Amino acid sequence: MTLPMFPLGSVLFPGAVLPLQVFEPRYRSMVGDIAETDNRFGVVLIRRGSEVGGGDERTDVGTVAEIVRRGEAEDGRILITCVGRERVRVLRWLDDSPYPLAEVEEIGESAPSAVIGDAVATTAAARRRLLALAIEMGADGQQLDLNLPTDPIRAAWALCAAAPVGSFDRQRLLEVEAPEQRLRLLESLLFEQTRDLEDALRRR
Repeated sequence: MTLPMFPLGSVLFPGAVLPLQVFEPRYRSMVGDIAETDNRFGVVLIRRGSEVGGGDERTDVGTVAEIVRRGEAEDGRILITCVGRERVRVLRWLDDSPYPLAEVEEIGESAPSAVIGDAVATTAAARRRLLALAIEMGADGQQLDLNLPTDPIRAAWALCAAAPVGSFDRQRLLEVEAPEQRLRLLESLLFEQTRDLEDALRRR
């Protein structure tokens, strides 16, 4: 299928909320066009370059965003709130005029195994430990305990969205096929940061 695309400096996970302020003319045009259809567009991470003006290098795996709320600021910016839906893979980039377009295919989600519940609990505990250490080091506090969905796949995505990791690591998480593997990767990323903070605390 052909999908309007919005390359960004951030990663959108399925189920996550993405607020955007749209001011560039080509994306204002895109938002207007998709309002006439299904309010959906693709979000991909910019590996290198800028969100404004084009000429960027983009990833090939992203997420469909659906606009669920729209407004306009006094200065003319379009304010939209989106929710991440299914993942997609870019098969071919099309013309960027009037805005980026791509041929994409949906990426299906692997069925979870019997250990997915334990993996969710272990990863949630690893996130809580990291954030508790960060608060002890003086960082601004984030919510330690999450109200995770009961569905394990949705819970895994919610943990990814709430994890304090950078954009390129978030892209790695987005591209992992199986939810258990995704959680193992996330747990290892959290553990690396936890180990660094523990080392810093010992040096105090």
